This record gives sequence, structure tokens and C-alpha cells, in this order.
Amino acid sequence: MKKYIKYRKAIIAVIGFCLLTEFGCVSSEEKSSDLVVYKNQEAPIDDRVKDLLGRMTLEEKVYQLNQVAFGKHMTANNIGGEMDKVSPLIGSIIYVNQDPNLRNDLQKKAMEQSRLGIPIIFANDIIHGFKTIYPISLAQACSWNAELVEQACAMAAKESKVSGIDWTFSPMVDVARDPRWGRVAEGYGEDPYTNAVFSKASVKGYQGNDLADENSIAACLKHYVGYGASEGGQDYIYTEISNQTLWDTYLPSFEAGVNAGAATVMSGFNDISGVPASANHYTLTEILKEKWEMDGFVVSDWNSVKQLINQGVASSDKEATLKAINAGVDMDMADRLYLDHISDLVKENKVSLNRVDDAVSRVLNLKFQLGLFDKPYVTVTPEYNRYLLPEYISTAEKLAEETMVLLKNSDNILPLNNKVSSLAVIGPMANNQEDLLGSWSAYGDAKDVESIYKAIESEFVQSKIFYARGCDFDGNDSAGYTEAINVARKAEVVVVCLGEKKSWSGENASRSTISLPKIQEDLLLKLSELGKPIVLLLSNGRPLDLSRLAPLSDGIIELWQPGVVGGKPVAGILSGRINPSGKLAMTFPFSTGQVPIYYNMRKKARPTSGMYQDITKEPLYGFTHGLSYSNFKYGDLKSSKTNLRKDENLIIEIPVTNASDVDGAEVVHWFISDPVCSISRPIKELKFFEKKSIKAGTTEVFEFHLNPIRDLSFVDSSGNKILESGEYHVSVGNQKIVINLLD
Repeated sequence: MKKYIKYRKAIIAVIGFCLLTEFGCVSSEEKSSDLVVYKNQEAPIDDRVKDLLGRMTLEEKVYQLNQVAFGKHMTANNIGGEMDKVSPLIGSIIYVNQDPNLRNDLQKKAMEQSRLGIPIIFANDIIHGFKTIYPISLAQACSWNAELVEQACAMAAKESKVSGIDWTFSPMVDVARDPRWGRVAEGYGEDPYTNAVFSKASVKGYQGNDLADENSIAACLKHYVGYGASEGGQDYIYTEISNQTLWDTYLPSFEAGVNAGAATVMSGFNDISGVPASANHYTLTEILKEKWEMDGFVVSDWNSVKQLINQGVASSDKEATLKAINAGVDMDMADRLYLDHISDLVKENKVSLNRVDDAVSRVLNLKFQLGLFDKPYVTVTPEYNRYLLPEYISTAEKLAEETMVLLKNSDNILPLNNKVSSLAVIGPMANNQEDLLGSWSAYGDAKDVESIYKAIESEFVQSKIFYARGCDFDGNDSAGYTEAINVARKAEVVVVCLGEKKSWSGENASRSTISLPKIQEDLLLKLSELGKPIVLLLSNGRPLDLSRLAPLSDGIIELWQPGVVGGKPVAGILSGRINPSGKLAMTFPFSTGQVPIYYNMRKKARPTSGMYQDITKEPLYGFTHGLSYSNFKYGDLKSSKTNLRKDENLIIEIPVTNASDVDGAEVVHWFISDPVCSISRPIKELKFFEKKSIKAGTTEVFEFHLNPIRDLSFVDSSGNKILESGEYHVSVGNQKIVINLLD
């Protein structure tokens, strides 16, 4: 990456003298086929970019910086007309279709009907799967299994690539601490370190070891940066972020993704303390491209260039274009403003040709890395060889199993095993398929999803299973309560399936309260009056306010939105075939009124005062909460040393014993605290986690290899790492070790 940035400066210097004419700098000598470097597969990518850039007219360059959408509602009658509207010069297409033949037709147009034959890069929102839909990203974080998430992303890349997609707008690595914001479903929770780990894993999964591999697609880190800090959990809104918070909370996950080789970054919709993300030179250029030396390119979010007008920093489309391109946005998504205005801005000397060439070279570089110049077309294979392959389903099922969180298990009501003679499965989510897919479910199909009710029927073959819907997800129609109560009376245990429709989370899906609608809460209340054991199953895209539901339930399982495998994993948890191992990556508040509440808040002036007077200060279920059917007992924390210099490392370990007769998996989270520092630091900060399977009756030792500069330092408001001597605490659960860092 660093090499390419230095090389780009040389490229720009070489072509800077070129006149802005229709034919650019192409000489008759250069037309000789043996000197067409950009077509030579053996030439270094740097040389190919340099050669091609030198041949391009300004118009051809500008087209490379634009992205348009194509493929929605395609029919035999309109394909031809829509194809005619697509310029063969266009840089990128958001391909909202799954037909590789149509994609290849578009690519052929670019390769054969443009002067230079520059291929198009095809993109789409593959957030948690293409056709095989995996659990939503927030759920994935609750697995604490980065390797499994990487595997799922790699399989999503394969399905995408054979359908014609080269580039996904994923992962979303926004730190999000307000569950009212619908897009919490798309990210990895409230913690910077957790987001950084899964940022790296996702990038590695999508991109593999070589972007030119037939199974790899380019990743896109989004939304850069601080979008998750939207005021009040509303979407597309202002964010007030100090430079200190920007650096210690919102940037680490993006830096991790850049260091993992992420090919692209998407600028956000949000306004960062008065400077919108899509016009922010400090974040886009000074940090991303100069300090981090990222050699990929920045694409705007949908219409976010034009929306600079709405945000009050541009008076016209032309001024919005000027601000975005000069800030560092390289490609304009959807609004075509770059296409309409960059040429004029260059001629008016408001945008330098060097800036245009920098942006174009970044786009071309990725196209060469993806191998699009050499292999522009995808191989068309039958659908049965593309989608829902057994290994994809197996990975989806395993991931869903590990993401589900056992929130409550009073008197060990779970697992049910085969000891129950009858079960009542009740609720609007019970026989639902569509909403288990979650938001941004790409080409997932409800018919491929097994409902919770059907899965329980298959799991508990020796038990009588009764079903009633009870009520809808919202509204006031309680007519179904009577049937639900009658069904529940017949059963030994009542399984109540509540939650959110998939459209209730995701983009533009903010909610003023994170409680479930009253019609669902009242259904559970009516059923609880029967006095029968109740197990509550929840499918949703955000943490919920369960303050009224938890007391009525003996057991609670958070299954999130598990994707195409549907209810099978949770049915296995109910029966005991699967031992739950998920732990929360985002806090469940006691009530909406506690929001924002997250584990790593900074220290208060009066630690025991100032809280709300009418509710508890504690969350209902905190960060990393999650129960198991195994009984894990933690031994004593031990450190290889307690006094160390700044250039030394140490190892801290803790033995964990499975003191039960059930095999299980445990996640150990390692936190650090800095009691006294030159800036105020969070109460505690996650620095490492590890998940291990522990067989019944055995012990596993978990280790934290502590590196002072990595694990004990903090960043200042300019992004510089500061490591101070003094006392630090390393903790696991309720145990801690004091480490003295010497000068």
C-alpha cells in the first residue's frame, strides 16, 4: 500500500503535463501493440495503471469516478432499453440482479464499445450473505468466533462472485451504542476492539489472499466515520464527536480494516461536528490516505454528495461535487454529480487534474487487482451449483448456533431434552419465515427458511406440539389471544416467539422505544397467568427493553435474526442438542430511558450519584452476558510478572474448568483499566477475547499475551499513541491483577 501511494505521486507527475483535450496524451508510437502496457498481464499493476491513465481523456477519467444502479425489476421487455442507457465508459454499477449473463452483457459493452476497453466493477450490498443468508452482523459478534465469521464472509463472496458481483458494501464497522438506531443490526456492537476484530475477519473473508482469485470480492468498510453516533438513534443525522472520541472510539475498527487490506471505504451520511463525512478532508485525506496510507478508494454512500446541500455546506450540485472530490471522495454513488460537474471544475481550476488522476488511479488499481482487465467475464454455472450449497448451509447453521444467547434460565428450565410430553409454540414469530432473514437479506428467499415452529416439530418428535399465532407483530387486534390461551392449556411448557419484523431494523429504521409493541407484551402477560413454565424466544435486530417480559419468563433465548437456517439452531438449544455459547456484544438496557448505556463509559465525578431516580442504574443484561448449560468455574488469575518495563511483554493466564457433565464452549474476555491517567479513560476496555471448547470435567488454560504499547496505551486527540508509566489493572470477570509499568 505504502509503495503504491508513493508510486501514484510519480504517476501524477508524469501525466500532469497532458493537455485537457479529447485525445489526451496518446501518441502514434504508443499505439503500437507491443507498448500497450496496460493490456500486458505480465506487467506490474503500477505500470499498467500509469500507462492507462496516460492514455485517458478527461471525459474517460470522470466516467471512472461514477457509479450507477442497474438491474432492478428487469423484464424481457425492458432489458434492451435499460442496457442502452448505460454508458460503456461507466466506472461502476450497483448490480441489483443475480443473473451473471446480464452482467456479462454489460461488461461486454464496456470492453468492446469503449475506446480503451476499461472494465466495469459490479457492486452490491452483500451484508450477511447473498443467497445463503447468515445471521445479522450484530448476532455474528455475539459468537465471539472471528474465524467462523471470516469463513461465512468467504462463502458469501463465492456466491456473489458467481452471480457477477466483484465488490460488496460490507462490512459495516460503525461502533454503535444506541439501540434505537436501526443500523445496529448491521455492525458488531458497542465496543471498538470487537468491531476491529470482526472488521479484520470480514475483510479477510471477502478478499481472501488474492483479489484476483475467482472466489474473492472487494470489501468496503462503512460508514466512515462516526455514523453510529447519530443523535437520538436517528438516521442520516448530526453526530457530535470530539477528536479524542473520534480517535479512541470510532476510528480503530476502520484502521484495523485498512491494515487488513480493505480495498475500499464508504463515506458516511453523518455530519461530524459541523463537517459532513462526505466532505471531511481531515478524515478522508489526512487520516485515511495520508496517515494510514490507504491505497484503495473512497466511494460515497448513496446520494451523499448531493445531500451535502441538505446538510447546509453546499449551495448547489456543483459546489457539493467540489467539496466531496477535494475532501477525498473518489467515486460518486448514484447521484451522477461527478459526471455532470468535475470536468467544468477542472477547467475552472477549482479541482486539480492531479486530484482527478489520484482518484482515477485508485479505481483502476482495484480493477487490475481484481483481474477484471484480464478476465472481465464471470463463468456462468447452473444455479444449483451457485447457491445454498451444503457447506454454505452447514457454516450458516454453525454460526447461528454460536450467535444465540441464553439470557435467562431460571431453575434450569432449559434444556427441555425429551422430558416434556407437550409444547405450545405461540406468537407472531413462531411460524414466520421471512422475518428470520433480517434486514439487508440480499437474495435470501423466505421459502428456504425453516420456521421456529417447524423446527421444534422436527426436534421434539416424541412430544405433542401445539401452535397458535396469538397476535400480529403490532396493532390492537387481540382476538387471537383466546386461541393461544386454549393451546397453552394443553401443553406442559409454553414457548412464546416474539420479536421484530425484519423491516424494523436496518437503514432508516430508527425507533423511539426498543420495547416490543404492547400487543406482543400483553400476549405474554395473558399466557403467564396460566402459571405454566414459559420460555421466551426473541428474534430481533437490536437489543430490546425486556423489563416487563423478563419477569414473566422462566427462560429467554435471544436468537437474533438467524438467516436462512431459521429456527433449527434454537430448536437444538431448547432440546439440549446444542449448548449455547453466545454472549452479548451490545448491552440490553433495563429500559429505553437508560440509553445510551454501554460497558466502557468514562468515569464519573460522583460514581454513586447522579443516576436516574426512577429506574435501576444497571442494565438488564450487560455486555458479554450469556449463559451456558455447562458450569464453568474460573481459577485464579496468574501473571508471569507484575512489574515490567515498557519494552517488555507478559503473559497472564486463567484456568477454566467445565465442572459439569455437558461439553461446552466458553469465551474469556480480558479487560484493562487505567486508574490514573493524563486523560480520563473508560472504566474498563476490552483488549482480547478467546473462545475454547471445554469437554465435561476438563480444564483449559486461557492466556492473554499483554503488550504494553498495544494494550495499555491510549491515543490522544491527534491519533498519537501515549504510554504512561504507573498502575494498570487486568481483569477477567470479578478477578483482577495489578500491573506496575515502569519507566
